[in-house]
Amino acid sequence: MDAANAKIYMAGPLGFTEAGRLYHQTVLVPAVQAAGLEPLDPWDVDPELQAVFALPVGSPERRTRLPEVNRAIGARNARLIDECTAVLAVLDGNDVDSGTAAEIGYAAAKHKPVVGLRCDHRVTGDNEATLVNLQVEWFVIESGGSLETDPRAAIAALERLAGSRAPRQ
Repeated sequence: MDAANAKIYMAGPLGFTEAGRLYHQTVLVPAVQAAGLEPLDPWDVDPELQAVFALPVGSPERRTRLPEVNRAIGARNARLIDECTAVLAVLDGNDVDSGTAAEIGYAAAKHKPVVGLRCDHRVTGDNEATLVNLQVEWFVIESGGSLETDPRAAIAALERLAGSRAPRQ
């Protein structure tokens, strides 16, 4: 498969903060696109679903609709991982985000390679031989992916994976 047909699922917690969204939208997504890869962005939520999050917290309509919206978003993200060639997972923070860890495990179980990107310089691994949680690290490596500490190296790893793998079901 050539890189032009490769789809990259963009896992990570960056959409939860304004600074994170800005980095995700202006650095990571464009870097994936510049490499000729197609980003599959879980933060690109349907406006109709997004409108539920804009409802007042605690309102009856929000409480009624959130379970359905949560399931729809979770199901969509699983479908995007099913469709992807590889996953780019942002691993920054005091610990790997729990949703990102779940996406890494799901992708690995589906034989999708994961490239973990950790630009955060804090030491958070389980011991001095791990960059992040050892189980997360194991799934990343066992998936056929790699752990990177520089965005350029992560994109290069995705390009290599896209050139050497066809999506597996």
